[in-house]
Amino acid sequence: MTEWTYLFKIGIALFAIVNPVGALPIFISATDGWTEQHRAETAKTVAITVFIVLVTAALLGDRILDFFSISIPSFQVGGGVLLMLIAISMMHAKQSDTRQTKEEAIAVADREAIAIVPLSIPLLAGPGAISSMIISAQQSGSFLGHVSLALPVAVICLLIWITLRLSVRIARRLGTIGINIVTRLMGLILAAMAVEFIAHGLAGLFPKLVS
Repeated sequence: MTEWTYLFKIGIALFAIVNPVGALPIFISATDGWTEQHRAETAKTVAITVFIVLVTAALLGDRILDFFSISIPSFQVGGGVLLMLIAISMMHAKQSDTRQTKEEAIAVADREAIAIVPLSIPLLAGPGAISSMIISAQQSGSFLGHVSLALPVAVICLLIWITLRLSVRIARRLGTIGINIVTRLMGLILAAMAVEFIAHGLAGLFPKLVS
């Protein structure tokens, strides 16, 4: 039987990696100009998507990567590149009155797409979180241990949903100028995160470079 202390440690580590609080400004920026209902639906979609991705990673992650002959370092490099592209877009984004009109005209399918990429993947369920779940599943050994990992994931996703739901009040206090400033600052932070992902991936692919 899997010990509760082991699951608690996994949950704490996963919360630190996912960092829903750190993703809050990005969520506000990505959903700028949306109604409260649309943001609530997006928050729900993000939480569900993260749960599905991380549980799938725990149950089938190693097999999926092996099937496509993808290593964890390669996954880290790919996720880092995608994160860098998002960061560059955030740092050069232009806010204007016409932007809200375009956002209001976005179809539901587009809003769901944004909830999945980039809000869920790779910002929350990124290479670090997925790699952590795959490693934890390998350490648990038994199939029951794999399934039990869904419990800490569910708790983390509940915290993600609560955090993103509170973003509406924060957005009202920040205003357009505040969101613009936070967007560019978070773009810089995301760029640094992307470099870290790429650096760790390259170190895994080319260990002689760091030796």
